[in-house]
Amino acid sequence: MPKCIVINLCQRKDKHRKNRNVFWNTTGRRYRKKLNIMQPKFNMTREQNIFLAKRNIVDYIYKSVQLEGLGVTYPDTETIFNGISAPGVKVSDIIAVNNLKRAWQFILDTLEPPLDFAYICRLNQLVGGGGLIYNAGYIRTLPVSIGGTSWTPEMPNENNIKAGLAEMQTAPNPLERAISIMLYCVRGQFFLDGNKRTAMLAANKEMIANGQGIISVPVEMIPQFTPLLVKFYETGDMNEVRTFVYDNCIDGLAF
Repeated sequence: MPKCIVINLCQRKDKHRKNRNVFWNTTGRRYRKKLNIMQPKFNMTREQNIFLAKRNIVDYIYKSVQLEGLGVTYPDTETIFNGISAPGVKVSDIIAVNNLKRAWQFILDTLEPPLDFAYICRLNQLVGGGGLIYNAGYIRTLPVSIGGTSWTPEMPNENNIKAGLAEMQTAPNPLERAISIMLYCVRGQFFLDGNKRTAMLAANKEMIANGQGIISVPVEMIPQFTPLLVKFYETGDMNEVRTFVYDNCIDGLAF
């Protein structure tokens, strides 16, 4: 087998060979031979994309917490975002909303630096701040499980993660690059928790910096998105979930 990033991400055991081939074909260097190149859906300037993000930031945070299954309504999210107490909302949920607010502000203030592993670690640190996630911002050293499946991710290795991110950066356009980075980070489960939130924030840094819009899963489509994500976890084949994200989860404005 040609050398590829998934050999580093998975143990070299025969029982992993089938999934390793699929994952390599869909997220490694050769994935573009398997998948159609996605054309950008929006062509905004960075300033226009920043305007879009700021205009809808409460909605994007609300969708993120709904994707996590937190019991926070849109009015609750808006109230917390505005620094007002939200009666009846759990303290941990309030922290989660405020952490996402800080993470979004961080992205909008740091669009120029490259999206590297150190940046992604900083995002997880913000997502998990206030004691929400143990050891937030640091690569996990403990095994984790994924809800809805018996599949378990391999233990992450920093050098391999960096190599994988470098491969994702070779995507043919910023939109593909953002989606690929998001799915790569989600499946890699680099941190003890907050991986979906961290991955989506990382992808949106790439999206906003290049005027491609915002990736956000509509609340009404979460029941469709979740099983596709679980299938991606199990098989490593990103075709279906990637297409779903492209078709349903890209927000933008035609200026």
